[in-house]
Amino acid sequence: MRRLPKSTRTRILAALVEGNSIASTCRLVGVAKLTVLRLLEEVGEACTAFSDRFITGIESPHVQVDEMWGFCQQKQKNVSPENAGVLGYGNVWTYIAIDSRSKLVITWRVRAS
Repeated sequence: MRRLPKSTRTRILAALVEGNSIASTCRLVGVAKLTVLRLLEEVGEACTAFSDRFITGIESPHVQVDEMWGFCQQKQKNVSPENAGVLGYGNVWTYIAIDSRSKLVITWRVRAS
């Protein structure tokens, strides 16, 4: 597989961090959707590995916990019977714990319903 130049990878991530959608990032940078999705997966795995290795033993007197709702492919009420219960279809909840002073994300979990 061909490797994207570092400058292109940086442009993709910068566009996504600024709030651009995947589709608009593809148009801005001139890459395919699958390219952006693969980069997101790779960076996500690297961030998870970093977090698991270095964010340990946190002693925080004030932890803020929150949840976020979203959906994959379609909202739960619109999921067809053959896709019911299949990962990647329907409601998704993200739970996050943040140190309220430093804003460090201590841990997070994603749960599909």
